[in-house]
Amino acid sequence: MEMLRSPGSAPAASTPAAHRVLGSRALNRALLARQMLLARETLPAVRAVERLVAMQAQAPLAPYVGLWTRLAGFRTDDLAHRINGRDAVRIALIRGTIHLLSADDCRELRPLVQPVLDRALRAGYGRHLAGLDLDAVAAAGRALVEERPRTFAELGAALGERLPDRDPGALTAVVRTRVPLVQLPPRGVWGRGGQAVHTSAEAWLGRPLAADPSPEDLVLRYLAAYGPASVKDLQAWSGLTRQREVVDRLRPRLLSFRDERGTELFDLPDAPRPAPETPAPPRFLPEYDNLLRSHADRTRVLPDEHRGRLATPNDSPRPVFLIDGFVHGTWRIVRERDRAILDVEPYTPLAARDRTALLEEGARLLAFAADGADHAIRITDSPT
Repeated sequence: MEMLRSPGSAPAASTPAAHRVLGSRALNRALLARQMLLARETLPAVRAVERLVAMQAQAPLAPYVGLWTRLAGFRTDDLAHRINGRDAVRIALIRGTIHLLSADDCRELRPLVQPVLDRALRAGYGRHLAGLDLDAVAAAGRALVEERPRTFAELGAALGERLPDRDPGALTAVVRTRVPLVQLPPRGVWGRGGQAVHTSAEAWLGRPLAADPSPEDLVLRYLAAYGPASVKDLQAWSGLTRQREVVDRLRPRLLSFRDERGTELFDLPDAPRPAPETPAPPRFLPEYDNLLRSHADRTRVLPDEHRGRLATPNDSPRPVFLIDGFVHGTWRIVRERDRAILDVEPYTPLAARDRTALLEEGARLLAFAADGADHAIRITDSPT
């Protein structure tokens, strides 16, 4: 059931689609349903990652917590085996940041975000690129990482030997931008870890990237995972510009709504839009979860009064938890002697039933993330 009208408006059946208003709670419940956060679902790990259109993975182990909080019975090996088996890879992707995605999506999505990476290269290294043959640098870098996987430091040193008058960091950035570089395991493998070493996606997967990927498919998949959403939301998520043109081509296949500020939102006709009063259980999200990073207007999950608490140089580096579907505070697991302690810091005091539910979910999180250790949960109540 979807919320199709604002209070006092005509019934949904008589309201033109473009005039239907979705309030913040309706948008919240739609997002949670698509993100598998209203109820855990039973899916293979890679299928879930594909449904989410990749998972942000600057913190290498964050996707494990992100999948645990979304999937019933998820185990760390469910993802670790897929990374080791080359069914899932870590690569610079959406917004130019490291994401975990399936091998098939790597081939389709990596070419689509090339403009984002090109823009970041010009912004970060523009003055170092003057007179540089970027294609030649990329070809040399590809040969080096396909000869053997290398760290960026090793790659920069090897390129610097060939071009000693150039900044090694800039040369490495050219290769990272122009060659799809995947980070190899054991990086990103639960219980292992290690330096980030790279080779090309083509060498690692044994297949070329897609020659003609579809921008329209990317928009449709974004809406399936994050909609209803505006063009600005789509651009904030992807880092791509000029997406209005793509959305306009898709308009006959989409529904159109408005939010309470009058912004036009687009959605797939058959996507879930639960009622605003649908219960939402507490959920623990890892650092950098795309739930918080995929809309220009984040109020559907992050209330304005709390946004300032996440305004750090890394823009929310700490994990957060949800109460009633909205960000309510932060958490972390710390080790003290032989105990693993879940430190929970609510932004505002918790109601008794929310505290009980959060403690129950926190115990499950500790059993997953700190198996084998004695557990404790510490809630530091906000003074406000």
